Order: sequence, then C-alpha cells, then structure tokens
Amino acid sequence: MSHWQPPAKGQSTEGDKDASITRSSIWYKDGSIVLQAQNTQFRVYWGLLSQNSSFLRDLEDLPQPPDQPTVDGCPVIELPDDAIDVEFVLKALYSPTFLCQASLPFAAVAAYIRLGRKYDFKELFDSAEFEARLVGSEYAPPRIISSSGSYFDTVTLLSENRLWSLLPCACFRLVTVHTAAGLERSHPCLQLDLRRCVAGRERLFTKQFESGYTFGWRRGWVSACSSFGCSPERLAIVEAYSTNACLLSVPEELSFVYARLCPACCEKLKPAMLAGFKKLWEELPRAFDMPASSWDELKNDP
Repeated sequence: MSHWQPPAKGQSTEGDKDASITRSSIWYKDGSIVLQAQNTQFRVYWGLLSQNSSFLRDLEDLPQPPDQPTVDGCPVIELPDDAIDVEFVLKALYSPTFLCQASLPFAAVAAYIRLGRKYDFKELFDSAEFEARLVGSEYAPPRIISSSGSYFDTVTLLSENRLWSLLPCACFRLVTVHTAAGLERSHPCLQLDLRRCVAGRERLFTKQFESGYTFGWRRGWVSACSSFGCSPERLAIVEAYSTNACLLSVPEELSFVYARLCPACCEKLKPAMLAGFKKLWEELPRAFDMPASSWDELKNDP
C-alpha cells in the first residue's frame, strides 16, 4: 500500500519552481527531505521522521526513481494529506514544547490520529487517542477546551478512523447534551453517524426507564419513607428526565437526585440507580450499532 507519489515532472524541481507552491515556516536549510502536502512544502530531517514512523522508515529503504523532483538538492515526497495536518505533526516532532503548551487545538489531536494511524507515528497516535477518549468527559484535560462542536467533531473523527473502541463513549457524550431533534438541527452533515446517534439515543432514553435500569425504580416503589415531601420529589425527578427527554450523562449527576430525597429513600435508591446506569453503559456498543455488541469484543480496525 502506497501513501505517496512523486509530483509530476516540472511541478517542483530544481530550476523550475511552481509559483503556486509555498514554503512553510518549518523549513530547515540543512534538512534532507522536502515533504509536500497540497501546495505547501516542508524541509525537514529524514532521520527524525523515520525514527518516529515505521512506515517512513521502511520507505527510506525503497529505491527512488531517477527522475524524482528535487528542491535545493533534496528529494520531494508528495503526501496526499491536508497541509494543516502535516504541519501539526511536524510541529510535534520538531518542537517538543508544542505538545506541552497550556492549550492544544482539537485540530492537532485530529491530525495526530489521522496521520499517526496512517503513517504509524505510534507515540503521537497513542497520545491523541488518549486525548480524544477524554474530550467532553468530566475527566477532560483542561488544555482541551470542550464545546458542543467538539462532541460532533470527536464522533466524526473516531468514525472516519474506525476507532470502534472509543466511538460508543463519544456518541453517548454527544447524545446526553443534545435531543434527537437538536442533533438533526445542529449538525446534519453527520449523515451515517447522525443516524447512528439519533437511533442510539432513542434506544437508551427508552431503556433507562425499564426495570433494572437507571430509573426503573419508578414502578412499584416501596420504601420506609416517612418524609411527606419525598414522594412528590421522586415523581418530579422522573418527570424531569422523561418530559425533557434527558439522558443521565454520568453517575456523578446522581448526586442531584440524592440531594432531593430523604435518607431512607436515598439509601435504597443509590445502589439501584448506579447498577442501572452500569447496565445501560454496558449496552452502549449495541445501542449505537457498533461492529460488536459488547465492549470486550469491540476492536479498532487496522
């Protein structure tokens, strides 16, 4: 499988520079290779690239065509990738402090997943996969700023790269902040992923009120409750989630529920709701039509 091809003759060769080609700020005068993505060129060191990418390391050993274009004596390798993605990867490799900055753009994380997976920049990919796993969660690193847009972007990114082991969680975070109507109205370009999320959301919303799940206790509730106001509160809690078509997003949200109940009801309710939420979570792969129905069986495509 080949990920690159030399530019056509005359496109970017010694003594015949195309005016549409621009040089990136990543341009080392003593660099040994020129990468070209779209109309942008980057002059870098082949050794550092091959050290971090097994794909490029193998590519280095392949014989190069005699008519391969050059720039300032350096061979040109044209990459069929977005120039911004390439720039983010090179910044991470050649400017170590870039990854340590206080805030990291989501676009950088996306680039590390796309190109890290494609060219086997393993360390970059592993780091970005970890960041993507946490986007939108209560454990999200503060340097990745979450917004409603990042939920959509994460689902699309993981789906395009077939990272099935992360996708159910990303879909769940998306559908806990949007109703089905809101999903269709806010981001119609999700297409297949939108349908996956809308269908999964409806399944989970219905399921959370069934016996054995998060709010299954609403039916046949029996308690030694002696508080006059506790019963109306229980009804109000269930009504709030059902009327507003809400999904319980994280177990920590249950503290809101517990604070409104008497101690006797809270003691009985807490384990029931936690067990119900766990049961719902275990069914996320099936709810969102993943390639496997359980977390243990869910594997990323190579």
